[in-house]
Amino acid sequence: MADSKNISENIEEYLEVLYRNGSNGEQVSTTTLSKELGIAPGSVTQMLKKLEDLGYITYTPYKGAVLTDEGMKIAQKITRKHRILEKFLLDVLKIKEENVHDQACEMEHTLSDEAERALCTMLHHPDLCPDDNIIPACNFDFESCQECFSQKDFDQIMNRKFNLLSISELNSNAEGTISFIRGSSELLDEISALNIKIGSHLSYEYNENRVGNHYLVVIDDEELNVPLEMANNIFIRI
Repeated sequence: MADSKNISENIEEYLEVLYRNGSNGEQVSTTTLSKELGIAPGSVTQMLKKLEDLGYITYTPYKGAVLTDEGMKIAQKITRKHRILEKFLLDVLKIKEENVHDQACEMEHTLSDEAERALCTMLHHPDLCPDDNIIPACNFDFESCQECFSQKDFDQIMNRKFNLLSISELNSNAEGTISFIRGSSELLDEISALNIKIGSHLSYEYNENRVGNHYLVVIDDEELNVPLEMANNIFIRI
C-alpha cells in the first residue's frame, strides 16, 4: 500500500475546513476560515500561501481558496476519519453527544488507515455522521464495500488515484463516472435493480432536481429518481 505523506495537524485542520465549506470547488473566503479556526485573518493568509506552495489549494488574494485534487484527497481523508470517529464515539462508546466532536478532533489525526477501515466495517459502512453530514468515501481502490471486505490483507490494499463525491454532495451541472458504491449487499442489490452500475455516466443538472428525499439524475441517458439513501452511497469520479 502506498505510504501516506506526513502532514501536520494544522494543515489537516485547514484542509478540513476548506472541504466542509467548498467540497464542490467553491471558493472559501479568508473570513470563513478565520471564524471557523479562531485564527487572525493575517495568519490565515500566510497559511493559505503556504498551502498553495505545497500544491494543496489555489489561492486568490481577497477572494479565497479552492482545494486542488491533492488537497481534496487529504481533506476528504481527514474528514472521513473525523465523522467515522464521531459515529463510533456516540453509537458504540455512548460518549455524551456534546463531547463527541471535540474528542473526534483529537483522535482523527492519529487514527491509522487500517483502524479507519476496521471501524468502517464494524459500523457497517456508515454514510452519515451524527450531525447527518456525509461521510466521504474511503480512498481505497475498491468499487464496493464487498470488495473491501473480501480483501483480508490490509498491506495488499492500494489507494484510489482519483477523488469521489456522492450524488447528494453534487452541485448544479455536475457529471462524472460512477466509480464506487457503498453499503451492504442488500443496498447494492437495490441499486443494481435500478440499472445503476460502476462505469455508468451520471449527470445532475440543477439543485432544484432534488424533490423531497429524491434526486433526479440522468444515468446513461435515462432519467432516474434516486432515493436519498442511495444518493448518499453512489459516488462519481470528479
